[in-house]
Amino acid sequence: MNTPVLAVFIPTFFVVSLTPGMCMTLSMTLGMTIGVRQTFWMMYGELLGVGLVAAASVAGVATVMLQYPTLFLLLKYLGGLYLGYLGVQMWRSRGKMAIDFESELDIGYSPVNLALQGFVTAVANPKGWAFFIALLPPFIDAQQPLVPQLGILLSMILGIEFFCLILYAGGGRTLNHLLQKSANVRLLNRIAGTMMFGVGIWLALG
Repeated sequence: MNTPVLAVFIPTFFVVSLTPGMCMTLSMTLGMTIGVRQTFWMMYGELLGVGLVAAASVAGVATVMLQYPTLFLLLKYLGGLYLGYLGVQMWRSRGKMAIDFESELDIGYSPVNLALQGFVTAVANPKGWAFFIALLPPFIDAQQPLVPQLGILLSMILGIEFFCLILYAGGGRTLNHLLQKSANVRLLNRIAGTMMFGVGIWLALG
């Protein structure tokens, strides 16, 4: 893989990764509610899922989804509805992702549950599959061995994705700190719930 190709791929993926989506919204929401340190567990699972989706896309496994557009639409709508449901629950200060007014901000997620949540969010995101199917193949040179190229792309993808996840989680934690000073935890729930609901609509209708 030559330098000009990398020079195009890196900024392209960085911009797309930095754009708000399911995984970044989840990172910000958890950063707001449980803190950046615990959110790292979600990030580990999310990165594993992203790596799996990217590798499958390059290998051609993801093309099966293109042969079944009805399944693709069903996954998109179900994912959007689920995120919308989570957003409404958070707006009402209910559900596991909402902050409990009568306890500390730690909502008691175990590392395993957080990692699993991150993994499922990455793998079950139809837009993630569609993005990798569209983006990665053009950067693969059919005249060169696949494995080394895939290794280089995955290392860059995971590095950029991890950096963006930290940015979102840190931003959420900062917002959480500022709101706590005003004892306005309900507003914090509603901000996070609105973001989650908005992403749900975007996923279902986009």
